[in-house]
Amino acid sequence: MHTLVIFSAFGGTASQEFRHLQAILKGQGSWQVRGATKEAELSAILSEQTPSLILALVPRSSEIDALEPLDASLSAFGLSLPIMPVLPEGALPENFSIPEGTPDFLVAPLRPAEVLARIQRVLDREKKHSLAESCLQMTERFGLESIVGEHPGLVAVKSKLPLIARAEATVLISGETGTGKEVIARAIHYLSRRAHAPFLPVNCGAIPTELLENELFGHRRGAFTDARTSTAGLIGEAEGGTLFLDEVDTIPLPAQVKFLRFLEHKTYRSLGGASFQQADVRIIAATNADLESLVKSGALREDLFYRLNIIPIALPPLRERREDIPLLARHFLGKYTSGSDRAGWQFAVGFLDLLQSYEWPGNIRELENLICQIVTVRSPGLIGPEALPPRFHPHQLPPPPRSFREAKAQAVAGFVREYVYRLLSAYNWNITRAAQAAEKDRRAFARLVKKYGIGKPPGPLNGIPGRGSD
Repeated sequence: MHTLVIFSAFGGTASQEFRHLQAILKGQGSWQVRGATKEAELSAILSEQTPSLILALVPRSSEIDALEPLDASLSAFGLSLPIMPVLPEGALPENFSIPEGTPDFLVAPLRPAEVLARIQRVLDREKKHSLAESCLQMTERFGLESIVGEHPGLVAVKSKLPLIARAEATVLISGETGTGKEVIARAIHYLSRRAHAPFLPVNCGAIPTELLENELFGHRRGAFTDARTSTAGLIGEAEGGTLFLDEVDTIPLPAQVKFLRFLEHKTYRSLGGASFQQADVRIIAATNADLESLVKSGALREDLFYRLNIIPIALPPLRERREDIPLLARHFLGKYTSGSDRAGWQFAVGFLDLLQSYEWPGNIRELENLICQIVTVRSPGLIGPEALPPRFHPHQLPPPPRSFREAKAQAVAGFVREYVYRLLSAYNWNITRAAQAAEKDRRAFARLVKKYGIGKPPGPLNGIPGRGSD
């Protein structure tokens, strides 16, 4: 419900129009109407809610700068709201400096039909403007700006996306797991005419084979034992928008036939349905498998492959675009840090070098998760190589001992620790029997156990039966 605020800080002749305007708006019934005759009352309203429109009564003796207190109140709350001036009876609009961008104005005497019509037009325009702003923000967030990198292969893909978005043909995005296939699919959606409609991502591989057909096409009540109500299915829910099918290669053969019909004719029949339904949905599919090999093996219908592969997009793995790794790392660092702390985070040169030398089997997703993990467990500061897990240091050796004596002591200690541990394990941690097997005094053997901190592991041990530790 829209909230309209009538504001008049002038009293006098304005009070009669104030009450008249209140009666007109409250009689409409579908708007919440609130009034304020003091700046303090207006501030109280703004602290509770954000109005859709403010109608400001202007006194006959004043120029439009009388609205300055209203502007100051809005600025104090960081609000930019549409304001409709209400001019006094007989006033000529050209005698008032109506601010540029004012959506409309009213002149007394106020006629209910005209007042309601003008306000409704302003509210409709504001709604369209808000939707346009939302679409623009989504386009910026999920469109081209979400695709980070300067690798030639990625730049080539990025340059084609606006053209691909304007088309309606099916898109097939291929690439290893974690290469950003869903990011590309979202960019296509939010750059297209369908940006206002749903974008539904679905991982086909995560849905049990026997349920996938029902998930896609829905069912009618009574179609099977537990079908107590009808369900639209993903295709029905994505009406007007985009359905993103990841791991499309996992769709079972029976469902492939129905899915092919939908791709060709945009029609489908839900489980238990008596007739075909039409759906305006664009399909973007993705896979990390070799679909041509699946066609040869019979796991994927050849005609379905050709219907999916109308606009192919191949994404390179991260190890082939190493020049993009610093860009992506900084992008994710900005994503997972915020506010005043953001300036305190920096990457050391050695850190980025190790990132670029790593093979990244999990691709961009693995890099994003790594940066998220680092900033979660550390305080803001310089991020060096020590922040990376062991898999990033495959060739790192322990520091060499300072002398021959130290090296010998380390080797002996390692031998003794391993020998004592294995002997105790063999005799179920019975120190007496282990000492006998080692041909050592029991007390001396016990001192070795204590010296090297050898403790009994939790749980039952598999070894030679004994009486246990004594």
